[in-house]
Amino acid sequence: MSAEPRPATAAETVAGFMAAAAIAASAVAMVYRPARVAPVAVVVALIAVGMGGRHSRLAGAAVAAGGIGWFVGMWVAIATGHKLF
Repeated sequence: MSAEPRPATAAETVAGFMAAAAIAASAVAMVYRPARVAPVAVVVALIAVGMGGRHSRLAGAAVAAGGIGWFVGMWVAIATGHKLF
């Protein structure tokens, strides 16, 4: 009995791209206006988690990256005196 991999559905592919975009936005939030960018990244990551599929671990990592991006970005912005919004 061989387990053939099933082809990815369109929703799974979109969820993977959304999770990757959320991770990239989280990285941007560390250096540019974290109070604006990080919440958007977290919302996109949560939508990717809700879509589910084979990229569920990537979407979970995107949610974690969003939280870390917000925390580190806020810390850096406060420490350097840059704008939060």
